[in-house]
Amino acid sequence: MAADRHAVLGLGAALVALGLAAPAPAQGLRHDSSLPIEITADQLEVEQQKQLATFSGNVDAVQGELVLSADQLRVFYRDDGEGEDTGAAASTAAPGGSIRRIEAEGNVFVSSPRETAQGTSGTYDVASNQLMLEGAVVLTQDDNVIRGERLEIDLVSGRSRVLAAVPEAAGGEPQQRVRAIFVPADRAPAAGQ
Repeated sequence: MAADRHAVLGLGAALVALGLAAPAPAQGLRHDSSLPIEITADQLEVEQQKQLATFSGNVDAVQGELVLSADQLRVFYRDDGEGEDTGAAASTAAPGGSIRRIEAEGNVFVSSPRETAQGTSGTYDVASNQLMLEGAVVLTQDDNVIRGERLEIDLVSGRSRVLAAVPEAAGGEPQQRVRAIFVPADRAPAAGQ
């Protein structure tokens, strides 16, 4: 019954069908989180005491082939005490430190060379290599689409899962379900058409 309540879709086979997987079976999106992160935005505010950098306006964070775009990014970092000046904040988001977590708000869009995902908010936990999107999530690759309320991706293993919305209380909105549309790769017209 718990699986019905959360309407969980194990994405191993689904991602292979979508073409989102690496050549080996049952692997999804993989990403090298050791690469540098470059962030561009219209505005940056740094709160040293909180070890927080807030980027706003047309924000793009790029790490290798992975791009995260949003209206606003809050970047939490730890001070490594290297004493870099704050001019480095635009490219590292962490003056004298390293990024621990990025929280994205508003029109969140994640893309890699083969797929895209969007939602209303997201979190990238750099230390644990976990990426999560929430709020009317849409995962696409070519004509294939998976919709749900939450997308969780382990960027090391490539394992992903999509969860549906669950009503908060009795008498709330009806149970939501994960929905997927898979378009066959071979859509050649039938003979004689």
